[in-house]
Order: sequence, then C-alpha cells, then structure tokens
Amino acid sequence: MQVAVAGGTGLVGRHVVAELRAAGHSPVILARSHGVDLTTGAGLAEKLAGSDAVIDVANVVTTRKKVAVDFFSRATGHLISAARSHGIGHLVTLSIVGSDEVDFGYYFGKRVQEELVRDGGVPWTVLRATQFFEFPEPLLAARFPVVMMPRMLTQPVAAQDVAETLVEHAVRGPAGMAPQIAGPDQLDMVDMARRIVRSQGRRRLVVPVTLPGKVGRALTTGGLLPRGEYVRGRRTFDAHLTPRGAS
Repeated sequence: MQVAVAGGTGLVGRHVVAELRAAGHSPVILARSHGVDLTTGAGLAEKLAGSDAVIDVANVVTTRKKVAVDFFSRATGHLISAARSHGIGHLVTLSIVGSDEVDFGYYFGKRVQEELVRDGGVPWTVLRATQFFEFPEPLLAARFPVVMMPRMLTQPVAAQDVAETLVEHAVRGPAGMAPQIAGPDQLDMVDMARRIVRSQGRRRLVVPVTLPGKVGRALTTGGLLPRGEYVRGRRTFDAHLTPRGAS
C-alpha cells in the first residue's frame, strides 16, 4: 500500500513511517519540510495522489482553545477535501482518550477534528490514545531549576505502540471509533516527570500544580483514563526510561 502520513516528521509520525516501511508499505510524508502545508492545503494534492490510505497524526502544540480549533479545522478540512477528490479509501486519525469529556482548551480542537472526520465523506477510523511517555519532556526542557508540572492521572502509552496500532488499522480498513489504546500502568504526570529527571541525571525541582475548576478535577480523578474495553500497549514506562540509565 501507499500510505500518506500527515505529520510524518513528528513524535508518532516518525514511528508510523518506520513501521510502514518495515511492513513493506510505501509511506508518503505530509509535512512542511516535505513541501506540504496542511493549514493552507499547499502541496497536498500532489503528494496525496496515488495513496490508498491516510494516517493523520498532525499536531499543534498549544493549550489554547482558539489555536487548537483553528489548526484542526483547517488541517483536517484540507486533508479530507483532498482525500475525497483523490478517492482515498481510508482516513485513520489519532485522537485523545478523554478529549470528549475534559473541557481543556486543546481538546476542543480534537473534538472538532473528530466531528469533521465523521462527517467528511471519507471512510474513517479514529483511534484515541492516552498521553505518551514523552508528554512531560517539553516542560522539563526549560533551563529553569524549578518546573511546574500539572497533576494528571493517566495511563501513558508508548508512541511506538500507538504507531503500530495506527498502521494495523490503515491496513485492516475503516472501523469507525476504534477501541482506545492505553499503556499498561496508571501513573501520575508529576511522578513521571520526576523519574525522567532522575533518569537523565539532571537537577530539576518538579512542583505539582493542580489546574483550577472542573478541568483540574477531571485531570486528577481519572478523566483521561480509558473506559470499557481498550487495547493495552505492551511497552512500559520503566522500559522507556531504561536507555536513559534508570533502574
């Protein structure tokens, strides 16, 4: 198969591209560095030609509702329009566990994205995943000795596990709302951050912060945990840290 990967240079996208190649498929990367701007549609039609399916893991880093809604509205809209015009048989989209229940700014963008996919006229699959093992790392990258880390109860998953599942869905065919995917263990984001710091041999004071109101309560009381049946990732957070020297 020829499979286009929107966001193919990002954290999950790189794994998706590698997994497609390992399985004998031909990935086509849709990203600015490869001549495609999803937010405007520039270069998209040319790159999408000849593809059998699309895996969409494109992302924007923001906590603001307006930015998230604008990005996913435009990027997903252009992607669906181009997929329809090229007769693409399957659009696989990555979303987030709990995004339909927790009123966090970024999640409103994912809600819009899912709605566009459902109503877009292209056979589809939406896979919701929990937070990745790498989730705390951007906050830890700051050079300040003190890092404010939001309290979040999650069941983090390896990006590799998510990528493998996305590719399986692309090959298998449209499934609508697929079973969610989560990691094997429930962890607090603050504890994850502290363990990452220790594994890297760095000096950082990680200070827990509880977000106010309903959002804060939802994040700390299981609003981001999978419900019902779900796919359990096989990689653990301990294994993720092992190459960094963690015990």
